[in-house]
Amino acid sequence: MGLFSSIFKKQADKSKAGGMEDYMTLVRVYFQATLAANLGITNLAMLPDLRTYKTTLRIPTQNNKLGLGEKSHCRKMLKELYKTDDDFFKEIDASIRRNCHKLQDVQVYLVQFQNFTQDLMMLMGNLMKFKLRLPSFFKKAIYTMTQRTINDIFNKNDFSDAGVLKTVGSIRQYNKRLGFSQKWVTDFVFQVVMLAKKEPRPEEKTNKG
Repeated sequence: MGLFSSIFKKQADKSKAGGMEDYMTLVRVYFQATLAANLGITNLAMLPDLRTYKTTLRIPTQNNKLGLGEKSHCRKMLKELYKTDDDFFKEIDASIRRNCHKLQDVQVYLVQFQNFTQDLMMLMGNLMKFKLRLPSFFKKAIYTMTQRTINDIFNKNDFSDAGVLKTVGSIRQYNKRLGFSQKWVTDFVFQVVMLAKKEPRPEEKTNKG
């Protein structure tokens, strides 16, 4: 992983830091740190990404409460590396407050978020197809297309493909529980799409190997 090999180890090779996988890891760390801080979780085994982040970067526990210092540190990294705005964090905080009131809620919530993002990215790839091949410098156009596709996923009901319709239904159900706005979902997907475009393609990796 770029994040653990580069950023976590004194940014030994900055060219590998900040990729798609790193972004997803940091987002998961932010979720897990918020859960720890809100629910007073002390068992790091419940939150594997947070445990790796905390131990690798040696982040001290703030005010004897797990999650506070880690959340602040992770938020700073997301802002610096990906220019993530405050509203993105506010929506995550609100979603967790709404859904997680006791320890038993944590795993259910994390699984729901994971399934939501997997279904969402799979469907986006299916619906946008060739549009995703646009070069990265068409940033504005890619954002607009992402925005339109997300709007379709949340509001359009006449998809002809039964598989697409089923996935759309499941994404809407997950998001009904998670409570993210269409803007949050658009920004999240757009960030992943733009980072994915920078990743080397499988044939490029093979050639380098």
